[in-house]
Amino acid sequence: MASCIAAVVQASTVMFDRDATVQVARHWMAEAAARGAQVVVFPEAFLGGYPKGADFHIYVGGRTAQGRREFQQYYDGAVDMDGPELKALAAAAGEFGLYVCIGIIERDAGTLYCTAVYLGPQGTILGKHRKLMPTAAERLMWGFGDGSTLRAVDTPFGKLGAVICWENYMPALRLAMYQQNVAIYCAPTADDRDTWISTMQHIALEGRCFVLSACQYLRHEQFPGSIENRLEGQGDAPLMRGGSLIVAPSGQVLAGPLYGEDGMLVAELDLDDIARARFDFDATGHYARPDVFQLQVDTRAKPAVAFHGAAAAGSGSVASAD
Repeated sequence: MASCIAAVVQASTVMFDRDATVQVARHWMAEAAARGAQVVVFPEAFLGGYPKGADFHIYVGGRTAQGRREFQQYYDGAVDMDGPELKALAAAAGEFGLYVCIGIIERDAGTLYCTAVYLGPQGTILGKHRKLMPTAAERLMWGFGDGSTLRAVDTPFGKLGAVICWENYMPALRLAMYQQNVAIYCAPTADDRDTWISTMQHIALEGRCFVLSACQYLRHEQFPGSIENRLEGQGDAPLMRGGSLIVAPSGQVLAGPLYGEDGMLVAELDLDDIARARFDFDATGHYARPDVFQLQVDTRAKPAVAFHGAAAAGSGSVASAD
């Protein structure tokens, strides 16, 4: 039997303290490795934080000085792709021999992105996926990804890819992942509702893949007092109650859902289940009808400015269109 051990971490970020959050992630990586895990998934926005309940004082037609100061704190707590925090996490993945998918708030010049980063057991960053469609008020604080980060990454256990939170309700995006023959479908999220469970089961059945969903368990007392929170509650009352789980290609829940506590779910994935499940359904194979329906996916990067010709040579990190 071809198999791997997968772990899903349900824990909370340390808002505005990147170094402390790196240590939290390292702790859970060590715990996962001790339990035999080879693949580990962390929640959405784990490094940098998901500020549930914040609105940065934005209203139609106006912003406030206080809201700008609050956003600056959030911006200052985000991470750069080439920064020391991700290097430390990549080194930890190498130390513990893990494939890791972890949610971060990525800072790129003046814009923040909700990003899932892939780390490998060689201690390297294997790739990333930027959230294509921030949901509702998330659009006030995050930019939009493009098709250039839709690529799943190779592992000895099959392709590993990530679709973040409500991107999972985008049928075309799911289909783009299935076309890559994703075996381990990571769904870092901030959705802690009961309905999320049926969504994850549906995707496992639709994609005939293993689905690993990680959500934070975050309490009011862990939210920084320097940012106004619009949600009622205090102390140890939950802002996010979790709901992490692991689902097989059959739709069977292998572990979880876990609510109301920090923790980690571990399950053995029988990778042969994928072929057995696709015997009677393969969304982009024998069950597809490309003569009737066909999806076009543009995977080109879309920079705001592209330099052509000699000027591109000295443009540093700015994209060239040569």
